[in-house]
Amino acid sequence: MNNKPRIKELYEEVVAKNLIEKFSLKNFHQAPRLEKIVINIGLSEAKDNVKVVDVASAELAAITGQKPQVRKAKKAISNFKLRAGMPIGLKVTLRGTKMYEFFDRLVNVAIPRIRDFRGIEPNSFDGKGNYNIGLSEQYIFPEINVEKSDKTRGMNITIVTSATNDEQARELLDQLGMPFKKR
Repeated sequence: MNNKPRIKELYEEVVAKNLIEKFSLKNFHQAPRLEKIVINIGLSEAKDNVKVVDVASAELAAITGQKPQVRKAKKAISNFKLRAGMPIGLKVTLRGTKMYEFFDRLVNVAIPRIRDFRGIEPNSFDGKGNYNIGLSEQYIFPEINVEKSDKTRGMNITIVTSATNDEQARELLDQLGMPFKKR
């Protein structure tokens, strides 16, 4: 039985060959590929109510299929009423099969559910082939039950690729189905 994710199959059979041809690379291993996807949620309200961490953690676990890591403040900042060691965020790093499954759901299910969607900004690359997306609400994922959720939370999704420059990374994501705005 073939349990390989759809996006990984697409990459191996079609996209990698196209990238090798387009950028005149010497072999399959030089073709840019997805390395990991990192999802971060900032929880500034956790300093007043610690239960927020549990609710947000359960939602992020439902979205990604992996238990998030609770990130704690490194330093105390009195202006923000923040003490060192207080939970202030959640982080999940996806690799392998979970990464491809999440990317598939993000591109084909979640992003099209964004209100007034006209495409993802094509200029959010960092210069080294990594792409950042900021989402304003977690409700675009079908795994989240709006009635049980207490609050709208945004998240930052970083897609890390093995591409050496932004042009290669943009071409990789475009061929994997990322809906970029047309120029």
